[in-house]
Amino acid sequence: MKKFPNAFVIIIGVAFLAWALTYLIPQGSYQRTVNEESGVARVINDSYQTIDAEYLSPFDFLLAIPEGIAGRAETIVLILLIGGCFYIIEKTGALNQGLGKLVSLLEGKEVLALIIVSALFAAGGATIGLQEEIVAMIPILLLFGRSLGYNTLATLCMSYGSAVLGSAFSPSNPFAVIIAQKEAGIPLLSGSELRLVVMLVAFTIWILYLIRYTQKNKIEKVEMPPVEKSSSIRGQIILTLLCVTFGVVIYGVLNMDWGFNEMSACFFGLGIASGLVGKLGVNETGEMYIAGFREMIFACIILGLANSISLILKQGMIIDTVVYGLFGPLQYLSPAVSGVVMMISQSLLHFPLPSYSGQAVLTMPILVPLSDLIGLSRQTCVLAFQYGAVLADFITPTNGALMAVLAVCNVPYNKWVKFIFKPLLLLLAIGAMAIVIAVSIGYA
Repeated sequence: MKKFPNAFVIIIGVAFLAWALTYLIPQGSYQRTVNEESGVARVINDSYQTIDAEYLSPFDFLLAIPEGIAGRAETIVLILLIGGCFYIIEKTGALNQGLGKLVSLLEGKEVLALIIVSALFAAGGATIGLQEEIVAMIPILLLFGRSLGYNTLATLCMSYGSAVLGSAFSPSNPFAVIIAQKEAGIPLLSGSELRLVVMLVAFTIWILYLIRYTQKNKIEKVEMPPVEKSSSIRGQIILTLLCVTFGVVIYGVLNMDWGFNEMSACFFGLGIASGLVGKLGVNETGEMYIAGFREMIFACIILGLANSISLILKQGMIIDTVVYGLFGPLQYLSPAVSGVVMMISQSLLHFPLPSYSGQAVLTMPILVPLSDLIGLSRQTCVLAFQYGAVLADFITPTNGALMAVLAVCNVPYNKWVKFIFKPLLLLLAIGAMAIVIAVSIGYA
């Protein structure tokens, strides 16, 4: 059997397919209005019409590659600087020191470790939509997982997988729930009680699944390397700075409207401070930063290439046609069935449109009037969006964060899809049941 294509080949192949589809799918567009205060473009319902635009040339396809990478510049800078920062901290010995103590505390309590780590990443997903930031943490997480006897897939699930779950079922994810509620014209953070209950149910089932998997697929534990006693105090200072930095970043994102650049600045400062506290010196700290960049560069390129796909589809003027085709038939279905089909349609749409915040801005103005027409509450419409779109991040090959994480872990995409497909269906089933319940109780 031939070797399955790597992440680079998959992304380029999907980009080429997207370019080919611009010749096959009719071009069309919705009319849009721009909010003068926010600058956000909103779709006008029932304004779709076919158009006659120029097709993308082969050179346009090639041009979309560098433009896609450049379009994710802030995210790429964040991954590079976080990667360099963690590489420096690792070289100071502070991470080995901290992980060693943590592993010794959790010795014989591997299930507890799985629950704690999964809960932390789920909380990160629920509060700040954590995803891209995980890419730079993967080497450390893999070391931690192996020290507890967990294989790569288990480590991926308790980190990236838990973050996606938290993002999807969150009552407050700013990039999914809040944007979608704003577009739907309903109070922000309203309906959080049902979302929170469903998230707890989904997380419990997710944890039970992971516990079952890890017990059946244990690997030999890898002992943490010994740490010199003389580095103990410096290591504690560095780890304290790390915790403080995470606290500052979370506060900034939640309360000061911080973006990737502000987060990057914090981690850059942490990396420099850690190198100096760890007595690496100015030159070696710089060299370690460069070495950390090298570790992350392939993941960054994959992230940028994934952005090229959605860029091609937008420039080819077929995204709106896909939306029109997916959601048009919903008006002929009952509210409960329509809600579930809406969730599935959002999942499918997430493949060509991997930004779920952008997906909310595009689809909610179309779906809200449709929901009003068929008797589906706007709150349930938002549920269908967040469950369908965000859960698709488990397998969407156009999602740069996923492909970057798999690239760093050296896990083939087909192996990951085969592994995650069953739990993903289980989570989608939970989402579908939540939508049916929401319809039955008049969730609004």
